[in-house]
Amino acid sequence: MKRIIHLIAGILISAGALSQALIIDRVVAVVGDFNVLQSDVEQQYIQMKMSGVYVPSDARCQIFNQLIEQKLLMAQSKIDSVEVGPEQVEMQMESRLDYFISQFGDEKEMEAYFNKSIFDIKDDLREAIHEQMVTQEVRSSITKDISTTPSDVKSYFRSLDPDSIPYINTEVELAQIIAYPAYSDEAVFQVKERLLELRKRVQDGEDFGTLAILYSEGPSAPKRGELGFMMRSELDKAYATEAWSLKEGQVSKIVESSFGYHIIQMIERRGDRANTRHILMRPKADANAKQKAIHKLDSLRTVILADSITFEMAAKRYSEDERTNMNGGLIVNPQTMASKFELDQLPTKDYYMIRNMEVGDLSEPYESTDHNSKTCYKILYLKKRIEPHRANLKQDYLLLQNMALQKKNIEVMNEWYADKKATTYIRVDNSFKNCARFGEETSQR
Repeated sequence: MKRIIHLIAGILISAGALSQALIIDRVVAVVGDFNVLQSDVEQQYIQMKMSGVYVPSDARCQIFNQLIEQKLLMAQSKIDSVEVGPEQVEMQMESRLDYFISQFGDEKEMEAYFNKSIFDIKDDLREAIHEQMVTQEVRSSITKDISTTPSDVKSYFRSLDPDSIPYINTEVELAQIIAYPAYSDEAVFQVKERLLELRKRVQDGEDFGTLAILYSEGPSAPKRGELGFMMRSELDKAYATEAWSLKEGQVSKIVESSFGYHIIQMIERRGDRANTRHILMRPKADANAKQKAIHKLDSLRTVILADSITFEMAAKRYSEDERTNMNGGLIVNPQTMASKFELDQLPTKDYYMIRNMEVGDLSEPYESTDHNSKTCYKILYLKKRIEPHRANLKQDYLLLQNMALQKKNIEVMNEWYADKKATTYIRVDNSFKNCARFGEETSQR
């Protein structure tokens, strides 16, 4: 057994006050060479309660059964020699840790909440993430050959109870043409002068993070400009090239990226990943440059409405957005990687522009921001509007195909779990014998 007696602190929120609940740990199930601990169940139960989701009366049983299945996958991973690289685990761990810290406000608040040091929290996360990644690899290997045919999808759809067919909210397909206001040399010069001044202040002893909070225009400013551990490939190429040339604590010269102008400080390097902080500033376009961008879009809108050119062709020739111009301006939903957006998935300005438009309409030019948060001007074309409806094979085939595939995956995994339970040593503590799927103690191989 990896751990027999283990003391953990669970933090419960009650009537707005913080109280601690100490759980004396014990093994509540053995699955092959792996243990399920009481603390594993309790920690997930506490997280469920604190997340605000509905907690069923048998929540602990559900969690327990899921942990049993996870250990069955871990046992299979030993047979198949499945492993994941430590760098992958570290990257996921740091990403999740950054998210936790952002939710608590700072590292000390998080340590107080869990009643653990940052090092212990990292160890717990590292172990949990490693197991999650390994079991995902095993699960993927089991289901990799599963597919669905059009006949499968139709059969699945016909098998659905009418009340269980998903309700689809209003969806739209949009295309855009974007123009960027040109920045004057004077505006660029002012930004560079300001960054040089801030760089000198850091070199004279001022704290980089404090200056980032005060002056950076990037979304990381509230976090002292810190980006967290990232691979080079996850960063803008110019930013990454400069960052990877720095030693820990060193501050870069001014760097121009697709986001604007930066100074960068290297915090720490770990193999292929680095944690950096930066101060980002963007030149401000003057009124004349903004008017030129608007005039360009106005002119394009006029010729499109006169049928002198299609919107798609105009976007390919004249839109300055490299992400969409080759697709005729078609915008891809980053959440689904499809071209449909539910209205609440749209940026606020885009929503207000299209909410009263008819299919085929063009918006007036308006100020917006691009995917890098840079100021731009755009016109939108409403290609399609799909009214609220129950899912059907004609309009929502891909959704129903994914649902049918998911059902097949679940059925295959349930069969696999049933086979493994019959051939794997499983011992369950009396306190969990009422959980339906593992009601009797077994000792088989």
